[in-house]
Amino acid sequence: MTKTTATLSSYEPGSSLSPGRLRLALFALALGGFGIGTTEFVTMGLLPQIANGVRISIPTAGHVVSAYALGVVVGAPLVATVAAKLPRKAVLIALMVAFAVGNLASALSPNYPVLLIARFVSGLPHGAFFGLGSVVAASLVPRDRRTAAVAMMLAGLTVANVLGVPVATLLGQHAGWEWPYVFVSLVAVVTVVAVLAWVPAGAGETGSSARAELSALRRPQVWLTLGIGTVGFGGMFATFSYITPTMTHLAGFPDGIVPLILAVYGVGMTIGTMLSGRVAAYGMLRAMVATLVSIAVLLAVFGELAQLRVTAVIGVFLLGMLPSVLVPLLQTRLMDVAHEGQSLAAALNHSTLNIANALGAWLGGVVLAHGLGYQWPSRVGALLAVAGICVAGVSVLVAHRETGPVAASPGRSGAAGMGDWTQ
Repeated sequence: MTKTTATLSSYEPGSSLSPGRLRLALFALALGGFGIGTTEFVTMGLLPQIANGVRISIPTAGHVVSAYALGVVVGAPLVATVAAKLPRKAVLIALMVAFAVGNLASALSPNYPVLLIARFVSGLPHGAFFGLGSVVAASLVPRDRRTAAVAMMLAGLTVANVLGVPVATLLGQHAGWEWPYVFVSLVAVVTVVAVLAWVPAGAGETGSSARAELSALRRPQVWLTLGIGTVGFGGMFATFSYITPTMTHLAGFPDGIVPLILAVYGVGMTIGTMLSGRVAAYGMLRAMVATLVSIAVLLAVFGELAQLRVTAVIGVFLLGMLPSVLVPLLQTRLMDVAHEGQSLAAALNHSTLNIANALGAWLGGVVLAHGLGYQWPSRVGALLAVAGICVAGVSVLVAHRETGPVAASPGRSGAAGMGDWTQ
């Protein structure tokens, strides 16, 4: 990327940023992802403390997690559509302000109903920030580097699982369950300053409208890609939702080692996200199918890997890495096939992943409730990954029917054509 003397305020979509300014812009977006990832997962580790704090049972405290997920599902398409005509940078800043307010309200909640509402509000900016952030990140680089830029933006989410969640969990255990939310609010405030200073004005602007964004919902390839994420990624959640008892019952790890195992999972997520850009170079659909096949194979044997401690750790690392390769691919693919509705489609990806979370966890719980062992949630997950492969196959056939078997030019992933399969 060539250097430019243009200031950030005079940035126009399609122009180049210097490598240093590009890194700072992507870091600002990733910082927001770090805060979002931390608040999303830290609640799961602090349910006993939250239950004691607002005087409810632990199962009831689990509804706090569901309230956040519901906020993600509702907020992603709503914000992306309503804010379609607004400047992307201004919307990103507003989302982080709302995120800070929601988390601060969570920390100050005097009782369970108020906490439930605060967590719902905290979830509203989640999907929209990642969706709009992905569009902005992709606009800062040449077309053939879009997936890598999106992966850099999403890296904040994966780093949160390595650093943010463990640190925030320790903070909550020793200082009180409210303080992790205060910490996340501070991260959000810093993100606002970073986005204001480093993200170029005008980045990601497409002159879209609510009607243009909603037009994405008329495109079969959008729904097919969302379907790949729902069932294909659901397999990971069917396994990860029960990772702690799987590691303690099958691998025989003591409870005190589980946080380290989860850190291994976070490292795998980070590496997988960073590898996604390289994998995309082999063709978007081809990369997605190959990744889904790898996930299906891993989940099919995960129950056996978990029988031994060494292979269990390797399995957890791969469980973090392989699905994390898929997420930026899905995000970029959605922006390709949505045409004028890029922001909505990219935001819907995160609604989809939260639906996948619920689907996978529910199916894993069903097999456990029927008396099957902890080897079985991952086997159900393997079937979901296979279903994702089937949906991807339909996407290939639809693309072939729409455009014919004409390869795109080298280095370009076609919007819906076979070029993103063959290149």
